[in-house]
Amino acid sequence: MIDYLAHTPTPGTLKALARANGHHGPLHVHPYNEHTLILRQNKSTHFEAPFLYLLFGNKRALLLDTGATADPARFPLRATVDRVMEEWLARHPRETYGLLVAHTHGHGDHIAADGQFEVRPHTTVVGPGLVAVVEAFGLDAWPEGAGTVDLGGRIVDVVPGPGHQDAAVVLHDRYTGLLLTGDSLYPGRLYVSDADAYSRTVDRLLDFCATRNVTHVLGCHIEMTTTPDVDYPRGTIHQPDEAPLALTVTHLRTLRRALDETAGRPGSYPYGDFVLVHEPATGSA
Repeated sequence: MIDYLAHTPTPGTLKALARANGHHGPLHVHPYNEHTLILRQNKSTHFEAPFLYLLFGNKRALLLDTGATADPARFPLRATVDRVMEEWLARHPRETYGLLVAHTHGHGDHIAADGQFEVRPHTTVVGPGLVAVVEAFGLDAWPEGAGTVDLGGRIVDVVPGPGHQDAAVVLHDRYTGLLLTGDSLYPGRLYVSDADAYSRTVDRLLDFCATRNVTHVLGCHIEMTTTPDVDYPRGTIHQPDEAPLALTVTHLRTLRRALDETAGRPGSYPYGDFVLVHEPATGSA
């Protein structure tokens, strides 16, 4: 058995994390550390190129999001997850081992491959709707409070995160200190569907982070260049000069200020490492 809470936060590496379209194949697997994988869909498969996260506990793993493409021939997510889980289990044998599939939120580029896991043994898929999310994570006081997921000694906190989408959540992995923010905060265009809810979410996260170890803030996309305030146009399929994925709690503070400064003003507002967009997103985001 692995003692996930003995030395936390446990470090990992983001070096060599795949650049958009900078790798071969539809899905790149990056080992953050022995028990944590970051997966990225290739932009040649879908321009959104979302990041997915696979966390291993003693009893089950958590796959966070399933990407933007349903077709397993074009986007073999389950085959990839099965392979890396088999490799992990070869190093850390268990008689039985489960998989929990959940989502940062319910937009199409984060749930498209759910169907690949519907008949997978020892697997639970949490639906993306609000009722399913509340029930799965014990978020009875939604949108306040927080829940937890126990992967077998590895505890993940689940914080309500509406504002971009009404059933969005943010997850904090106590083992690594990673704060997984979905589309609520990442180096790209942050689409605000409900400004009041978004502001309350950021307040909730700042309060949460004040008493937690947070090593990196990792969202699900990169849309910014390395030049501050400059993003790639929507639909870009090659980003040779993209910004790093990792943000910090300081960016949460900047986001809170940005929401105040742009309140009631439709449009796009650059804030260095992200662009705040006060208008409904068209299509998935």
